[in-house]
Amino acid sequence: LRVGVVTGHIPISSIPAELNSDRILKKVKVIHHSLQQDFGISSPKIAVLGLNPHAGDNGLIGKDEKTIILPAIDAARNEGIDVRGPLPADGLFGSSGYKEFHAILGMYHDQGLIPFKALSFGSGVNFTAGLPFVRTSPDHGTAFDIAGKGVADESSFREALTAAVDIVRKRRALGS
Repeated sequence: LRVGVVTGHIPISSIPAELNSDRILKKVKVIHHSLQQDFGISSPKIAVLGLNPHAGDNGLIGKDEKTIILPAIDAARNEGIDVRGPLPADGLFGSSGYKEFHAILGMYHDQGLIPFKALSFGSGVNFTAGLPFVRTSPDHGTAFDIAGKGVADESSFREALTAAVDIVRKRRALGS
């Protein structure tokens, strides 16, 4: 399961103002390139989530999907990227539909990372795509709350190291 998000650590109330078609398209392109370069997937399939419940329900619950997200998806398709959406997050993750895709792009942090952590916690890896170097970290963050207590689980750390090595090897094999 690979999940990216358009916006970072910002308040929910700030999300709509931070979204635009160009920003979404840029993220789709970064994910597409990373799937090819870093994961060796020649023809990646990417899902893009809607912002509103039920992906706006054809404009009944919001216009963002039609006015902002769909134009970015159309532009990505015009560049030859296999991208689907906007899709409702609850339906995609709740039905295991996410398994049909190589990556999912959420509009904001909690939309993408709550399902990711619920499905992979303990073995999840945080990877920053689009950098000229490989950057991975454990999914759980710093975990200062349990530091020194002898209860930490190193699984995610090991997965982060393994992922970094795998990505470096793939990049070297591709000459990038």
